[in-house]
Amino acid sequence: MDESHATRRSLIVKLRDPSDTAAWHEFVANYGPLVYGLARRKGLQDADANDLCQEVFRAVAGAVDRWDPARGSFRGWLSRIARNLLINFLMRQRHQPRGSGTTSVQDLLEAQPAADPSATALFEAEYEKHLFLWAAAEVRGEVVTTTWQAFWQTGVEGRSPQEVAAELNLSVGAVYVARSRVLARLRRRIEQLGDEAAVINEADHE
Repeated sequence: MDESHATRRSLIVKLRDPSDTAAWHEFVANYGPLVYGLARRKGLQDADANDLCQEVFRAVAGAVDRWDPARGSFRGWLSRIARNLLINFLMRQRHQPRGSGTTSVQDLLEAQPAADPSATALFEAEYEKHLFLWAAAEVRGEVVTTTWQAFWQTGVEGRSPQEVAAELNLSVGAVYVARSRVLARLRRRIEQLGDEAAVINEADHE
């Protein structure tokens, strides 16, 4: 499912109203960890990573009404802003540690995507990790402990169904059924967020 899904589009529309605090809280909760994770994995300390997040959110607030889905996904647009601001931040630290380093929102939007494939990969990795953990937290409370453990231990920890079945006092068939049911719930949760379920496909193997 692409990012034109109704739940994602509705959130972006709401962001165009700066007084809609609920929408902004949801946006920060969904995307804050991605920007923060990118910053930390690029070497920024906690305080600097939080500062970068604030810069990104200010840029988004000033430009979200100009985001055009015909020119690419919202996540790609956000990734470009985050990467360009990150490069600005790192350059500022290197050459002008006390300078403001101010860059206009229009400059960020018109800039070509930063030539940093590793940053793009890190952003996507953080996105997939956050998406999976969000869905997992939702689904874990909906199933019994043994069902969740059957899924988690085989699908995430990579243990064999036979070993897990013996430990949980289940049949091997029951372990497979439990894993399949949890995967189905995870996919539905991810679809509710408006994104593809490919991130969890790797867990669906023997």
